[in-house]
Amino acid sequence: MAKFGGKKKKDTPGMNTAALPDIVFMLLFFFMVATVMRDSETLVMVRLPKASEITKLKKKNLVKVINVGKPTKKYLSKYGDASRIQLDDVFGDKEDVREWIEKERASMPQKLQKKMNVSLKVDKETKMGIVSDVKQELRKANALKINYNAITGEL
Repeated sequence: MAKFGGKKKKDTPGMNTAALPDIVFMLLFFFMVATVMRDSETLVMVRLPKASEITKLKKKNLVKVINVGKPTKKYLSKYGDASRIQLDDVFGDKEDVREWIEKERASMPQKLQKKMNVSLKVDKETKMGIVSDVKQELRKANALKINYNAITGEL
């Protein structure tokens, strides 16, 4: 009589991982291309006020931003809780605004210098005095195209 062998456990074949490096590099490349790096660190807290009539700017490369607000927790002990002006990655005084505008203008092509806009990101709790000082310095620097950042919402 013939002996029948019992059911043998069949080994499952291993997973083919040959395409795995391709997938990893494809994901890495995707995230490198799709990620936007932040231009500057925010040194002041800015909670934007609400506005009912808001329009988006079309050419954001012509916009230079000035932040005004209280320093973040990191800088609160050094600078106090009074509103400060942030120009790029540094704190500045109202006297520094004119020099900063001239430097930003010089970094732009000659054709676009007259089209430069200055956007003021002002915290809603900031006193109007510091904003008026910044606006006066912008007038002296002949930067007359000014807009204010706000969020949509009912007043």
